[in-house]
Amino acid sequence: MLRRSLENRDAQTRQLQNAVTNVEKHFGELCQIFAAYVRKTARLRDKADLLVNEINEYANTETPNLKQGLKNFADEFAKLQDYRQAEVERLEAKVVEPLKAYGTIVKMKRAETELQRATMDATRTTRHLEETIDNFEKQKIKDIKTIFSEFITIEMLFHGKALEVYTAAYQNIQKIDEEEDLEVFRNSLHPSDYSSRLDIVRANSKSPLQRSLSAKCVSGTGQMSTCQLRKDQQAVDDEDDEDLDVTEEEN
Repeated sequence: MLRRSLENRDAQTRQLQNAVTNVEKHFGELCQIFAAYVRKTARLRDKADLLVNEINEYANTETPNLKQGLKNFADEFAKLQDYRQAEVERLEAKVVEPLKAYGTIVKMKRAETELQRATMDATRTTRHLEETIDNFEKQKIKDIKTIFSEFITIEMLFHGKALEVYTAAYQNIQKIDEEEDLEVFRNSLHPSDYSSRLDIVRANSKSPLQRSLSAKCVSGTGQMSTCQLRKDQQAVDDEDDEDLDVTEEEN
C-alpha cells in the first residue's frame, strides 16, 4: 500500500514537473515574441512621427490646396500614432507583463513540488499534489484565455480607430482642388499677367453705385469743359464787338 502510494506520488510529481517545465518553456517564448512585437510597434510609431514631420515641412512649400490637404492628412496620421502609443502601453501591461509573471509562478510551483515530495506522508502528499496540479492547470487555462483575449481586444480597438482615421485622411487628400492649385502655379510663372488679369477682375467686380459715380465724374468733366469753351468763345466775340465800335467812331 505504501509502495503504491509512493509510486502515485512520484508519478504525480513528474506530471506536475513536466507541466511546469512545459509552461516555463512556451510561456517564456511567447513572452519574448510578444515583447518583440510591442517593440516593433513602438518603432513603427516613431517612424510614423518622422513621416508626419516631413509631410508638414513639405506642405509648407506647396500651393494652397495641396498644402492644406497634406497638413490635414498629417494631422490625422499624427492622431493615429496617439492610438498606436496607447496600443503599445496596453499590450505591455495586459499581455507582456502577465506572461513575464509566469517566470515567478513556475519557480514557486517547482519549489512547492519539491517540498511536497520530501514529505514522508505519501498519502497526504499525493492528495496535495493532485490539488496542486489541478489548480495549476485551471489557472493556466484561465490566464491564457485572459491574455489572448486582451491581445485581440487591444488590436481590434486600434485597428477600428485606424480605419476611422485612415478614412478621414483619404477624404482630405481627395478634397485637394487640382485645377485651382495648377492655376496658382501657372500664375506664379507669369506674375505680370496675373496682375493684369487681377485688375480686370477688380474692375468688373465694382458695384453698380461705383460704376454710376465713375460715369457721373466723366460726364461732369465733359460739361465743365463745354461751359468753359462757351465762356471763352463769348469773350472773343465781345472783343470783336469792341474793335468794331472803335473803328466806326474813327470814321
